[in-house]
Order: sequence, then C-alpha cells, then structure tokens
Amino acid sequence: MDTRGFVLKAIEKLRWASDKDIMRYLDEEGESLSRHELAKALIALLDEGAIERKGDLYRLKKKEGAKAAFDALFGDG
Repeated sequence: MDTRGFVLKAIEKLRWASDKDIMRYLDEEGESLSRHELAKALIALLDEGAIERKGDLYRLKKKEGAKAAFDALFGDG
C-alpha cells in the first residue's frame, strides 16, 4: 500500500482526525511517515476529492449521488 492508502485508511478508522492523530495512528500501526510525506498525501487526497477538511480536521468525503438515485427510483417524476 502506498502513502496515500495508509493515510486514507487512518482517516477511515479515526473518522475525524487531525494530522497529529493520523501520525499517531500510523506510528501505532507500524507505518512511520515524515510530516512532509503526510502533508503531501493529505494534499493529494484533498485534490482527488477523497477526503474533506474542516478547520484542522480531515474526514472521508461523503459519497454523492445517493439522493439523486433514490429520487430516480422512487420519485414522483
């Protein structure tokens, strides 16, 4: 698994996580990253739209399209 994969897994497990929380989780899992590597991975994941940031916390981005699919199946139109 690459750096982005490890960071994404950490955010998935922690739900809302700061960069320090992510570093601590990865250290406990045996995957040590430098702050620079973590910052690059977080920027890449933000650019991809895989995660979102609110203040200094990160979380997985909510999946979109579920409402549109529900409306298409069960809507009155």
